[in-house]
Amino acid sequence: MLITLKNGAREFENGMSALDIAGQLSQELKKQAICARVDGEIQELWKPIDRDCALEILTFDDDDAKRVLRHTASHVLAQAVKKLRPEAKLAIGPAIDNGFYYDFDVDEPFTPEFLTAVEKEMKKIVQKNDQLERFELPREEAIRFMEEKGEPYKVELIRDLPQDAVISFYKQGDFTDLCAGPHVPSTGKVKAFKLTSIAGAYWRGSEKNKMLQRIYGTAFTNKEDLDAYLQRLEEAKKRDHRRLGRELDLFDVRDEGPGFPFFYPKGMILRNILEDYWRQIHRAAGYEEIKTPIMLNRALWERSGHWDHYRENMYTTKIDETDFAIKPMNCPGGMLVYQRKQWSYRDLPIRSGELGLVHRHELSGTLHGLMRVRCFTQDDAHIFMTPEQIRDEIKGVYKLIDSVYSTFGFPYKVELSTRPENSIGTDEMWEMATNGLQGALDDLGVPYVINEGDGAFYGPKIDFHLEDCLGRTWQCGTIQLDMNLPERFDLTYVGADGEKHRPVMIHRVVFGSIERFIGILTEHFAGAYPLWLAPVQVKVLTITDRADEAAKQVQATLEEEGIRTEIDLRNEKIGFKVREAVMMKIPYMLVLGDKEVEDGTVNVRTRKGEVIGTMKLDEAIRLFKEEIKTKAIK
Repeated sequence: MLITLKNGAREFENGMSALDIAGQLSQELKKQAICARVDGEIQELWKPIDRDCALEILTFDDDDAKRVLRHTASHVLAQAVKKLRPEAKLAIGPAIDNGFYYDFDVDEPFTPEFLTAVEKEMKKIVQKNDQLERFELPREEAIRFMEEKGEPYKVELIRDLPQDAVISFYKQGDFTDLCAGPHVPSTGKVKAFKLTSIAGAYWRGSEKNKMLQRIYGTAFTNKEDLDAYLQRLEEAKKRDHRRLGRELDLFDVRDEGPGFPFFYPKGMILRNILEDYWRQIHRAAGYEEIKTPIMLNRALWERSGHWDHYRENMYTTKIDETDFAIKPMNCPGGMLVYQRKQWSYRDLPIRSGELGLVHRHELSGTLHGLMRVRCFTQDDAHIFMTPEQIRDEIKGVYKLIDSVYSTFGFPYKVELSTRPENSIGTDEMWEMATNGLQGALDDLGVPYVINEGDGAFYGPKIDFHLEDCLGRTWQCGTIQLDMNLPERFDLTYVGADGEKHRPVMIHRVVFGSIERFIGILTEHFAGAYPLWLAPVQVKVLTITDRADEAAKQVQATLEEEGIRTEIDLRNEKIGFKVREAVMMKIPYMLVLGDKEVEDGTVNVRTRKGEVIGTMKLDEAIRLFKEEIKTKAIK
């Protein structure tokens, strides 16, 4: 058979496995191999190949290989739990970003001590290096097999599979689990792992179902990578925006409003700075700001499709016997704004932006600080244009998003997602839209990955995945072409031919969600925001009460110059005052004692412990203003 590899095609004996082929290519590759990609599909290394195909031998460097290894690790976890708690009922155990989890139904909740025992048992299973064996059973036989093992959740999963589905199981030693695979060849491949936490999780994510016990973990092929990852986790804990939000008196989510954030005065300063910055750059880019109602009637949501397809995530009520819904997104309101008059092709493109508060019902178990909430402000913008304007408008949006991420110091990667199976619209419309997005990226010389079939049902999209200082990625910005809503709302413009035409529409966000972006910024900077963003930019500290009046004058001058300032006149040692200001992440401290009062100077220090030195106040103000103006990141 002819196997096409990365560096060319070679003949191999028919029926060889990917592992055998890896061994012929390189013994080191065979040792490092996790799984294979055959004609684009992931499969096990041991599966025979009996046709000409394209083959990639995947190591842990590949994201698909990471998921395969970690999925096997979840089976090792389940086997260990069943060994220690035979009465535990198995639910599901997938690989996830950076790790895996498994859900169990147990009478007694798991404890941290139990996790330690599970890890020891997992090490024994890995050392045994049992082979993983796959086998299939007919539906009724598979149900009986799981019933005999006392696994009701597995029985439910089998019953819910399509009638023509292949029902497969994987066996390792004395443990067997219902699973579609794929897996690594043996448990010994799971060389380095760590169980990280315990959480509650509703079966199938529904609050109507039983609460299960979920064990999270991660796995790597060597201890060095695992240790590095765990160190990053510890650093992430220190940067947790939920903790910093409380400590720095910025924001919080209270028990009285799960998923509904509170912003305190300092948090509002930060938020308003971001919103002012958003307005400034959008005015410069030719956008007009709009505001649409937070609640609209059922007829609108039926027209947009949300009532039929998104209603379970919407908050609804009745007013004058008519159904209303609080908006889960801003787009339908934006359609009504466009509808207010008849536009000409000479008016296009029309760019409108909205900082719109939206509400979505998220399950309580998914809520997470500002990252996953039930109300948030989307920085939506909608652009209406002619087909000929697509490429230039996409380039304009890209440059705007790039300038924002560069300002905050975020590197990012770009994905182009194409037509999914459940799409609407004609082939010609999709080709025009996709070519518009791809052509714009090509014109800009932007490196991007094509994500086949992952576009929205109404159009292709460009997603921006920004990377923070810990290497974590966050999907924030997006550019989506929409061929659905202009049709549903019968949007038109009058073309040069005097006839009505359908405009092409772009949805786009830069921050994505103001709340979530604040959470990301907080963790990225560990609460030590750049000077232009810091709620308090300078703190004036006195060494003795003889400096109080001079300090008050310094504070007043700073405030007059537009620099956000606090003052500390307490009768405390200066070291204590400085440490407290550093803990509150205040960028600069101005210290005044008898000498500074006499000389008319201030002693300038930074939150990093750097003593810049003594200077005149106007000199310090020039230093601060330059850093604010350039939005410098230090």
